[in-house]
Amino acid sequence: MSLAQEMKQLSDQMYASLTAEQRELLESFLADMVSEGLAIRPLSPGQEMPPFVLPNAAGRLVSSSDLLVRGPLVVVFYRGSWCPWCNLQLKAIQDSIDEIHELGAELVAISPMTPDNSLSFVEMKGLTYPVLSDVGLHVARKFGLVYPLKEHMVAFHEAIGLELSKYNGPNAQDLAVPATYIVDDGIVVSRVDPDFRDRMDPLEVIAALSKLGK
Repeated sequence: MSLAQEMKQLSDQMYASLTAEQRELLESFLADMVSEGLAIRPLSPGQEMPPFVLPNAAGRLVSSSDLLVRGPLVVVFYRGSWCPWCNLQLKAIQDSIDEIHELGAELVAISPMTPDNSLSFVEMKGLTYPVLSDVGLHVARKFGLVYPLKEHMVAFHEAIGLELSKYNGPNAQDLAVPATYIVDDGIVVSRVDPDFRDRMDPLEVIAALSKLGK
């Protein structure tokens, strides 16, 4: 089953489990996410990637400049371990990480979660690539990937029992738009997914990396 098929199956299951009120909130939430996502003007191919230094799950600082010295860099922004669609994507990446490394590339996944929460997530999912903590979304803002949670968006999260502050620290009122970037000499490939139920398949990442240098 492809990642897109898994995402669709998950979406159908999640939607069926919601009450009528929750479904209405979700539909409003998704409509706003798409409109906000189209308005934020994220970085795109041909632009320079802003360098970043972020802590990994163990608290060690990881520099994008150091990683780019080794070869191309894949940067995946995800919302957090509380997002089941993110979990599917990161598992699919883990299943393909050897092929990504064989092509000479490094990969990092970035979320606004605190390092402690990221560590628990990494250990639980058995992830072998760096998972970085962008608390406060400072790096995500430089990529143009941040939108504020509106009142009804907050209401939706509360309706399903999700407290973002438990994952991202206090005053967590913004979210990152899921996105995938492939960076070599500047940004080569980008995909931004305002609708969080759809993500770039790792097979697409591998195909893009295979074309570099040809």
